[in-house]
Amino acid sequence: METIKKSTLDYLKAIGKNNNRDWFLENKTLYNDARKNFETFVQELLYEITVFEPIMKGLEVKSCVYRFNRDIRFSNDKSPYKTHFGAFMVRGGKKNGDKLAGYYFHIEPGKSIIAGGAYMPPASWLTAIREKIDDDSTEIREIIKNKEFIKYFGKIDGEKLKKAPKGYPADHPDIELLKLKSYLVFNEVKDNFVLSHELFRHTINVFKAMKPLNDYLNDY
Repeated sequence: METIKKSTLDYLKAIGKNNNRDWFLENKTLYNDARKNFETFVQELLYEITVFEPIMKGLEVKSCVYRFNRDIRFSNDKSPYKTHFGAFMVRGGKKNGDKLAGYYFHIEPGKSIIAGGAYMPPASWLTAIREKIDDDSTEIREIIKNKEFIKYFGKIDGEKLKKAPKGYPADHPDIELLKLKSYLVFNEVKDNFVLSHELFRHTINVFKAMKPLNDYLNDY
């Protein structure tokens, strides 16, 4: 079973302190080793995920792992590289992140997370989610009250509107769910646990706990 190596976290720490092209190129071997370690771990996650998400069979790692180069075109921070590795596992790969809820795995020194759900869904999808909640919130209420959901996530998360969305009364019984602009869950993982043999099984357990929410969000 693959584990995340200390050298992988060490590399991410180092690029955070030396975020420039010269250092990156001088240490390309370290980058290649770290990325290979991450991608091998993600591949093993994919094998296990297909047990409960058979629709994802055949999904390739390269379709899930994000580029290491940052998009700096519209950012004040011109650092060329990310300080994390991230992969979004969903039917069709990460390009479908604006269409489907999925499973996100993120390794970053001091900030590693296992997450999922729908991040800033476009208007048509967000409208469909809100209409579903408005019509009958029983299912999503049962999902977020499940003991496994609470154990790993505590609550559903995401940026919220300050006021009720257009068309919904401020005193709607599900107004806090309707205000959400994203429907996300997060499980934070400390560095020592990232490097442990327990990380793989924990990640799969977290993904299983978020599956009912993903299924709910994807049924539109």
